[in-house]
Amino acid sequence: MKLPVLAWILILLLCSGAAKAQENSILKWLRTANDSNYVEDHTNDLTVRLLGTRKYTYWDMRDNRIDEEVRYRPNASNNVGFGFNYKWLGLNFAFDLPFINNDDDKYGKTKFLDLQSHLYLRKLAVDFYAQYYKGFYEAADAKSAVVIPAISFRPDIINRDLGLNVQYIFNDERFSYRAAFLQNEYQKKSAGSFLAGAEVFVWEMRGDSALAPVAAQEDGFYDGLPFTRTSQLSLAVNAGYAYTLVIAKHFFVTASLAGSVGANRTVFRFGDGRPRESGFNWQLNRTVRFAAGYNSSYYYFGVHYTDMSTRGGTPVPRTSQTFGTGNLRLSIVKRFKLKKTILPAIFK
Repeated sequence: MKLPVLAWILILLLCSGAAKAQENSILKWLRTANDSNYVEDHTNDLTVRLLGTRKYTYWDMRDNRIDEEVRYRPNASNNVGFGFNYKWLGLNFAFDLPFINNDDDKYGKTKFLDLQSHLYLRKLAVDFYAQYYKGFYEAADAKSAVVIPAISFRPDIINRDLGLNVQYIFNDERFSYRAAFLQNEYQKKSAGSFLAGAEVFVWEMRGDSALAPVAAQEDGFYDGLPFTRTSQLSLAVNAGYAYTLVIAKHFFVTASLAGSVGANRTVFRFGDGRPRESGFNWQLNRTVRFAAGYNSSYYYFGVHYTDMSTRGGTPVPRTSQTFGTGNLRLSIVKRFKLKKTILPAIFK
């Protein structure tokens, strides 16, 4: 049975209206009326910053049977730049200065594209990762996620990854991530919030030869398997807590920790393309955020840090892999009040 043209038009209008109503309801839900005794809103001001930043990533393989671990790190660079926030729009531009990044002889050369986006809404914190790194070094036996001494260079190792982490902020009226990490709000009193959400991450590491060093293989590390590629897909749910301590009205310390539990599927591949697959393995992730400094109605000065790590089982019993990434930043900020509104408000 064919419907007349008028009926199709009516159906399309009804669907369009339903979609628009749904969109409006979502945007309405995302908006928050701040408790002005705790959070001072500056999203209508132009927030301008100078910044110094260092993005990094890391990959560790551990074999608990022989208590041995292999760590790989890229030679990440320190960058300086500037950025701004206004309403829902925020952009940062950072540049590599050769005279502060001249350690290729010590750590090898790394080429990379690191797109990390941390979106802090009033009710949600959203982290997105899209990265490509080529060139790693095997790191010495030291507990660090950033720079530790190199044992050997692996210019052939390539990392690719995509990740998404979403967390709901329960006390969104009184606790502000934005104040510490975007600098377009001012947390005037101490407050905290429980967090809950979910995350998905997919990553791979591959090289032209076995990823495990020869000496480690001879010790029986990962059963001596000479796999040249490892990839992992993980899904997890998370929960945590965040708190900002305000001292003398303007000095603050913000810290948050979220732990995740889930499952992953890991695949090893060898030089001839042969795979060794696992079933579903356990997955334990964590996300750490930290910030400290000075904040007021007009100025901000502080350091802020975000680190995410995924740790999960592999096809070899009692072994695990940890992949992580993060960003350390120093910001000097000034806010400017605008006489005219430039962009429409979508959510606050």
